[in-house]
Amino acid sequence: MREVRLSPVTVRVAAKVNLQLSVGAPRPDGFHDLATVFHAVSLYDDVTALPGDHLTVSVEGDEGAGVPDDDSNLVLVAARALAQHTGVIARAHLHIHKSIPVAAGLAGGSVDAAAALVALDRLWETRLDRDELQFVAAQVGSDVPFGLVGHTAVGLGRGEQLTPALARGHFHWVLAFANGELATADVYTELDRLRKGSVLAEPRVEDALMTAVRSGDPVALGRCLSNDMQRAAVSLHPDLAMTLDTGDEYGALGSMVSGSGPTCAFLARDEEHALDLAVALTSSGTCRSVKTVSGPAPGARVIDR
Repeated sequence: MREVRLSPVTVRVAAKVNLQLSVGAPRPDGFHDLATVFHAVSLYDDVTALPGDHLTVSVEGDEGAGVPDDDSNLVLVAARALAQHTGVIARAHLHIHKSIPVAAGLAGGSVDAAAALVALDRLWETRLDRDELQFVAAQVGSDVPFGLVGHTAVGLGRGEQLTPALARGHFHWVLAFANGELATADVYTELDRLRKGSVLAEPRVEDALMTAVRSGDPVALGRCLSNDMQRAAVSLHPDLAMTLDTGDEYGALGSMVSGSGPTCAFLARDEEHALDLAVALTSSGTCRSVKTVSGPAPGARVIDR
């Protein structure tokens, strides 16, 4: 086994929303087949990899509370997976500056894991190509591969089978962060309960959605947003219904629970409309905080600190 120590490396990575999230029936392995369109937005975490004698993690930032600093943290899972794949001794300190909320349906833990892979690949000089990094990422978690590529992409399988999507223009969003969290596993369990006995079609990405993404037309895209998990998320967190209704009342082109929730995402006509919508949602008192973002945003990338 070999070990290489270099200067610290910082990687910036974006949160995601799902423009479409279609969920199939439970598979024998406990997962669900998905057909989803990932869309990275301009809400970022920074992950810094530094030389260390052991594998450790620390967290700071507005959304750092509640992030585990033990072996359950996905950045450490990613580090161990990369070390095993490459034969490097797993020694580093990973520091996360967190702006993406935890357990919010924005893939915050997964994209941090993607950032850790990019940072450690540089720190340890393992020099994996993108396909190899994607392979390791898929072993860590279903949403981790998208953290590497960013922008807009179609995800199949568990979401780890990615195909980049042609997206024109820039879309403006308002994210409404809810009080409390939702565990993805709990939302899937509730979804299965709600759909028990139903005959479920094979999930597929809708042609109208892909046409809207290619055209860059926010009005068309707003009509196509969909999330099979929204019903389950609202069932577990009923206050989300009021947040969604508020966004619709104030003119959002489209509204949805992001991923497994509980963040709600609202599509705006333009930047000015997004600001107006953010003010209305903040004043409504139906969510703990609001953030305006835009997309598509790039995948995990090294930055200068």
